[in-house]
Order: sequence, then C-alpha cells, then structure tokens
Amino acid sequence: MKKFFGEFKEFISRGNVLDMAVGVIIATAFGKITTSLVNDVVMPFIGWIFGGTDATQALNITLTPAVYDEAGEVVKEATVLGFGTFVSTIIDFIIIAFIVFLIVKSFNKARQKAEERKKKEEEEAAEEEAPPEPTNEELLLTEIRDLLKNKK
Repeated sequence: MKKFFGEFKEFISRGNVLDMAVGVIIATAFGKITTSLVNDVVMPFIGWIFGGTDATQALNITLTPAVYDEAGEVVKEATVLGFGTFVSTIIDFIIIAFIVFLIVKSFNKARQKAEERKKKEEEEAAEEEAPPEPTNEELLLTEIRDLLKNKK
C-alpha cells in the first residue's frame, strides 16, 4: 500500500500533471463564462428577434404535450425536440473555439517573433565574430609583402 501511495505522490507531483490540472480548472471556469454569455446575453437577444421569448424555449419543438390529471399534476412528461438548447450549445462551442483559435494564433505569433529575434541575435553574433574584410590598402600592402618575401 505504501508503494501505491508513493507512486501516486510521484505521479501527482510531476509538473505536467499540475499544469494539466490548472488548465482543466481554468477551462471549466471559462466554459461557465461562455455558457453564461450564450444563455444570458446571446440567446435572449435571439429570442427577442423571434418575438420576445426565451430563444432556448421558443426554438424547442413540442412533439407531444404533457398530460395532466384533475389535480394539475403531470402524469406524462411532454416530448420536446430541444432545438433551442442545441442552437445554444452550438453557439457556446463556436465562441469557445474562436477564443481558443485566438489564443493559439497569438501564441504562435509570439513564438515566431521570439524565433526571429533569436535568429537575428545569432546572425549579429556571427557577424561580430567574423573578422572584417581587409581594405584595398591592406590587400595592396599584403601583396607587396608577399612579393618582397619571394624576392629574398
């Protein structure tokens, strides 16, 4: 049993697991935000366009109505095709996908800029390490020196 808990402790203390846990927690909170945006802002607006009702309910299609007894209690639940709920979920997904796209795009752009900066620094360092090209005067003096060596 000690070995099992030791392995679990090792697994849980890895950096990747902690990063993943933080990501899941943030994603859950972000999902709640987008769900609220869709349900509390977007769908009421769509409902207003369709006649001033909640679009989630207005777009649902009732296949069979609920059956009530004399006391007003539901005997048989209504069969409803939840098209409004489906549309709400699709809008929620599109918003989340768009936000993730923007995050990935900005991350890739930042990474590309960092790589370009690193490449530029490496090129500048290589230029600094390379000896400067000799001037025409230095070339001429070198040629004269070589000629004088050959005459001796």
